[in-house]
Amino acid sequence: MFDRLSMPMLLLCLLLGVSAHAQDKAHKTNVLVIMADDLGFADLGCYGGDIRTPNLDRLARNGLRFSRFYNTGRCWTSRASLITGYYHDQMGTKGRPSWAQTLPQMLKPAGYRSYHSGKWHLEKWFEKPIADAGFDRSYLFADFGRYFWPSEHYLDDKKLPAIDREDEDEDYYATTAKADYMISFLEEHEQRHADKPFFAFLAFYAPHFPLHAPQEDIERYQFHYEDGWDARRAEIFIRQKQMGLIDTSLSPLERNILAPSGDAEQRKQLGPGEVPYAVRWFELTEEQKRFQSMKMRIHAAMIDRMDREIGRVISQIKKMGVYDNTLILFMSDNGASAEIMVRHDGHDPKADPGSGDSYLCIGPGWSSSSNTPFRRHKIWTHEGGISTPFIAHWPKGILGKGKLRHEPGHLIDLAPTILTLAGLKPASPVEDAPELPGEDLGLVFSDQAEFWRRELYFHHAGNRALQNRDWKIVSSKTDNNRWALYDLSTDRAEQRDVSADHTLRMQEMTKRWERLNERFKKDAAK
Repeated sequence: MFDRLSMPMLLLCLLLGVSAHAQDKAHKTNVLVIMADDLGFADLGCYGGDIRTPNLDRLARNGLRFSRFYNTGRCWTSRASLITGYYHDQMGTKGRPSWAQTLPQMLKPAGYRSYHSGKWHLEKWFEKPIADAGFDRSYLFADFGRYFWPSEHYLDDKKLPAIDREDEDEDYYATTAKADYMISFLEEHEQRHADKPFFAFLAFYAPHFPLHAPQEDIERYQFHYEDGWDARRAEIFIRQKQMGLIDTSLSPLERNILAPSGDAEQRKQLGPGEVPYAVRWFELTEEQKRFQSMKMRIHAAMIDRMDREIGRVISQIKKMGVYDNTLILFMSDNGASAEIMVRHDGHDPKADPGSGDSYLCIGPGWSSSSNTPFRRHKIWTHEGGISTPFIAHWPKGILGKGKLRHEPGHLIDLAPTILTLAGLKPASPVEDAPELPGEDLGLVFSDQAEFWRRELYFHHAGNRALQNRDWKIVSSKTDNNRWALYDLSTDRAEQRDVSADHTLRMQEMTKRWERLNERFKKDAAK
């Protein structure tokens, strides 16, 4: 029989046990993944750019920057790799493979709650973020032509009313709305689920076309970019070299390439100021220079605004007292876009540039400068299409603050990294699922990794590539599907095809690409 002190002591022990369990959950690392859309390698200040990005620059200064981080070259294919940990070719194009799981689904056994705000573009495989992908809360922005008055957006898988463009009191802007919803989800998390860790996916649509930005944001860049894209590329390239980001030449403008985009009739709507090719700036007429400079100011304003909204989300995480133990990862889904087109509500040439009645794209000249020093753009598997910024910030887990990492990383690495961080085996829980192809970046975070002897596979829209350490083979429809070989240790600008000097390596790598392509087709068919 208990004495009179036994029961209080027992209750105290039980309470301490519950408290310890709650603390153990609370001490698990939170994860915030931020993805921009069509942002180039050189668009951020911390990557040599000239756009104001103080919040992202601060993350880089107190975390890590990767100089060789890769995506898939396109919006939805990159998101598939991020959210599942697999190459998009393994996911197929005809619906979700039976073994496919998302990060929120894989993290649930570790007690994580998951939040999504922004672009989705995963409908081929996971139609709804909550019902099909395992998120707990979601704001889905699906109206890709309207930053100011979307008609297609959803809260927790349920369609919201369209934003009324005639309502003068309506103050909606997509980039701000995405941050607002994420902040509200995190506030709710703190109030109701503070004992649980969170995984948050903040997917901005900026700076993807159409170029839409609040007028006050555009005015922050008044008189900027009048010197043109040649001057911008040269200035950025010098800063990148000084930072130690790159050790390569500057790729020349490819003036004969027309990006897969709208037709000549669409371009005609934009007027004589539009230029569909990346020609030298001095070749432009004065009207073209004015038009092109204006477009770049809007692009800069969109990124500037995105950075400020990221700052608000970070402030919320600090308010929650979990900033030091939150891994924040920032990247883009592909390089800057050279596309020029008119869609959705069309383009009114009399409307204020950047307003909802206009429809503009930065085009190949500015895209080339945003992708400095690399070659080509979004959609291609050359470095300009697939290599973009990657920032990792985690005060509790990253000791090498402000350092550069030159090890190659890829979106497929996020799943094994995050799963390992959560104390889970980095593998799909579904039986017979393919092995996750990515690497755990934790070793790079802790300054313990050596240069990986790894290969990376790329395939999109007929464009192909394979990297093996510093060697890369690449082909594109633009080049009649001919394979070229580059030594990335000295030539990330992809200027010197050395295939004639390394015929055996070329044969081995092309055969390896074909074998991987066949294997991934079989994975998709499971």
